[in-house]
Amino acid sequence: MASSSRTTILPQSKEALLKSYNARLKDDVRSMLENFEEILKLARRESHSQISKTTQCEQDALEMQVRAANMVRAGESLMKLVADLKQYLILNDFHSVNEAITNNSQLFRATQIECDKKLMKLRDEMAMDLYDLEEEYYTSIFK
Repeated sequence: MASSSRTTILPQSKEALLKSYNARLKDDVRSMLENFEEILKLARRESHSQISKTTQCEQDALEMQVRAANMVRAGESLMKLVADLKQYLILNDFHSVNEAITNNSQLFRATQIECDKKLMKLRDEMAMDLYDLEEEYYTSIFK
């Protein structure tokens, strides 16, 4: 079922697919934002913990690497989402596909009509030439 804000009615499977795309987009963007914010917090933090400064630096560096990897994963997921959307658009954009088929059909019909006219003209010219040649042959003294 289509939502009330949509002007076109989509089948339930398409609607569910579009909702899942939207959810993936929100999740990946949220993941990138949260991980980036946490990296910034780690970079600014002055720790007054009980562990040594070296250990704290190593722990922060590892956490930054994990969060950076999460950001990369979210970015790759977004790129996959874009590819999926392109594929969905290509496979389900029936209006433009039908329009392209109609345009090609009209072009081919025009080409066919033009070829038919040329062939008819060629046939008429050949018939006249054949008539002239037959007349010349039958009136010739060299038979």
